[in-house]
This record gives sequence, structure tokens and C-alpha cells, in this order.
Amino acid sequence: MRYFPLLGLVLVASCLFFWNATSEDLSSTSDDTTIEWLSWEEAISRMETQPKKIFVDVYTDWCGWCKRMDASTFVDPAVVKQMNEHFYAVKLDAEQTEDILYDNHTFVYRTDVGRRGVHELAMALLDNRMSYPSFVYLDENRNRITISPGYKDAAVMGTELQFIGADHFKTQTLEAFKATQGK
Repeated sequence: MRYFPLLGLVLVASCLFFWNATSEDLSSTSDDTTIEWLSWEEAISRMETQPKKIFVDVYTDWCGWCKRMDASTFVDPAVVKQMNEHFYAVKLDAEQTEDILYDNHTFVYRTDVGRRGVHELAMALLDNRMSYPSFVYLDENRNRITISPGYKDAAVMGTELQFIGADHFKTQTLEAFKATQGK
């Protein structure tokens, strides 16, 4: 009878050890299997301590091609790897109604633009050319590299992410880069 408390303590300690080891294993693999999507504010905050390029997925809730990319392109292992390695990935709903404070300016939802209204930050990032999905690439200083509109399958998105993420855009065109990838 006097061994029961000791046995119970060993059992609880063992359970805690295995639970902790399992939790660590799960958290480390999630980084490799899913894109870490951030809010605009989270990405900008991380830029202060660890600069990195930003990838902005400008989407809407009603966009079928946006949903298709979420279900296929953005779960592809090669796309996930490139995205997490080189970018802070941001999902920006072009029709969100919440204000966003950035660089001492408050970007707001505008009901007087478009049929459904549009968020000013989406308008600014896309130069008022509103089409969904559209992707905006920003460098480590938050300067726009390019706007890339339209649906992309995993192969096309992976090439684009590699081209921009590894700074190939600084020395060649995307077309020239694609030609070197086939060799």
C-alpha cells in the first residue's frame, strides 16, 4: 500500500514527459507542413526584429479561385517550404471592415468603392487594380517588388516564390529564370 503514492507519482511524471515530447514533435512538424499565415500587423511586427520579404495574398471570401489556391496550391509541400523559408505570409481580405494602422496612417474599409466595398490597404497594395486572387511581394524594407495577379497552380507559384525569395529578380527576368529551371 505504501508504494501506491510513489507509483502514482512515477505514472504522472511519465505521462507529462511523453505529452511534452509529443507536443514538441507536433509543433516542429507543423512548420514544415503548413504555411504560417500572419495578419498584416503580425508580419510588420516581426519585421522589426527579423527582416524578411512579405508575401501578401489579397483575397475575398467569395472568390472561388482564392479558395482553390488555399485547397491545392498553398498546401503543396514545395510551396509551403519556399513560403516559410523566404517570406512572412499574410492573408489580406480585400473586403475586411477592420481598420489597419500602418506607418502612422489608418487604412479603412471604403463602402463607396466597388460593389461590395474595398479596404484601402488592398487598394494601395494593388494600385487600385482590384482582382482576386492577387499577390504582392514586398522586400525586407517593405518596398513592393511586384504584383502578381491570378490563380497559380503549385508549380507556377513555386517557381515565382523561388524567383523572388532567392533574389533572382535582382539579376534577371522571370522568363529568363524559368528558362534556367528547365535545364
